[in-house]
Amino acid sequence: MINKRIVLPFLFFIAFLVACENDIKTIRLLTSPENAPVETSVNNELLYSDSAQLKIKLIAPLMNRFESDHNYLELPKGVDVTFYNDTMGVSSRLTANYAIRYLDNGTMEARNNVVVTNVNGDRLNTEHLIWDEVQQKIYTNAKVVITTADEVLKGEGLESNRDFSVYKILKPTGSFSVADSTNTDQDGNDD
Repeated sequence: MINKRIVLPFLFFIAFLVACENDIKTIRLLTSPENAPVETSVNNELLYSDSAQLKIKLIAPLMNRFESDHNYLELPKGVDVTFYNDTMGVSSRLTANYAIRYLDNGTMEARNNVVVTNVNGDRLNTEHLIWDEVQQKIYTNAKVVITTADEVLKGEGLESNRDFSVYKILKPTGSFSVADSTNTDQDGNDD
């Protein structure tokens, strides 16, 4: 006769080993040296200059550097980038909850709650934006909302210069005057 006191714990042990097999494979995949950053830093403040003139200040709480077929910096906890003009004044600012900077081609992709503001107070909101450092422009194919002092512009896709002073919505879907929006209730009816 088989002793149930011995068999039941043995079966639970075998079930535990079988159940953990996938988790161990997943852990090995996630912690393999090929997938790990070669460098991690916290509380980063990077300054970029040209001819001893400050051009960009980048702040990121966490930065991971990866070396592979495509070298890149991952900023998984967000980024705050300030752009400066030739007189050291702030020309624009970009913030996002996540960013990745591709070192080989000089582009940075910002995602999740991306906000760009310029010196005039114009504000761009989108969920995805690419900053091309070589061409000195920003662009996206995602939905965009631009808020100025006078109006709110909506559309899909945008092209702009780096400081967001000259921009074009590729597929406009609507605009309304800020003054008009304060004179209507939530149903769109006049007061």
